[in-house]
Amino acid sequence: MTEHGTDLTSDFADRAGTAFVVGGSGGLGAAICRELAVRGSDVALTYRGNEEAAQLLAADISEWGRRAWAVGLDLTDHGAAKASVDAIAEAAGGIHTLVYAAGPTVPQRHLSTVDPGEVRWQLDADAAGFFAVAQPAIVHLRETEGSIVAVTTAATRRFPVRDGLSSIPKAAVEAAIRGIAAEEGRFGVRANTVGPGMLTDGMAQRLMASGDLDERALDVARANIPMRRFGVAADIAEAVCFLASARARFITGQHLDVDGGFTL
Repeated sequence: MTEHGTDLTSDFADRAGTAFVVGGSGGLGAAICRELAVRGSDVALTYRGNEEAAQLLAADISEWGRRAWAVGLDLTDHGAAKASVDAIAEAAGGIHTLVYAAGPTVPQRHLSTVDPGEVRWQLDADAAGFFAVAQPAIVHLRETEGSIVAVTTAATRRFPVRDGLSSIPKAAVEAAIRGIAAEEGRFGVRANTVGPGMLTDGMAQRLMASGDLDERALDVARANIPMRRFGVAADIAEAVCFLASARARFITGQHLDVDGGFTL
């Protein structure tokens, strides 16, 4: 793959260690894993319940000539999160990129109907889950002068009604990323976020299938997007790989919305 004469397949070919993709068995995570592998990176990916999908993806990556690991991980088990990060760093000879692409499916609810306990659960599952892998990864990223890219949401810039259970914990992840960027830049570590808009795959696809987003809601969503269409997981993978690569070597603490102009 080339872009303006640049050979993107060599983006990570000379990087020591591996990319570690948390949530790599999901729709967005799988697209990111594939793109990282195409661009020359070994890939470790985590799954929570879908071991078969994770193993099949790891097998595909191995067939492309890259090393691959599939790791079962429940992010609410913070000790297991640290152990998984350390084990992959040892097995791969380091971690050059941590990608956080996990997160539970979130119901679309007005905040007036949400119990505080539900918010706490989402914060534990998503924001604390992110920190459970990011904090132990920092020491390894210092060794490789690597980076963290967290996939959050465009909803932290323009709030879609009924999306609070998703955007509240994602805003916490973005705040943590800015903190890591500010504190770890002196060690050569970068940290950025990518904010997906409406996609035809990933969580939006699951919400459509569940009926949380009906045709009327989808029409309203399209009308709020200047490009009048939804994106795909590959759009997010492109942004993640750019921010993780040396082409973004002077970019840190930033948020890139990939949303067709929704946040304008």
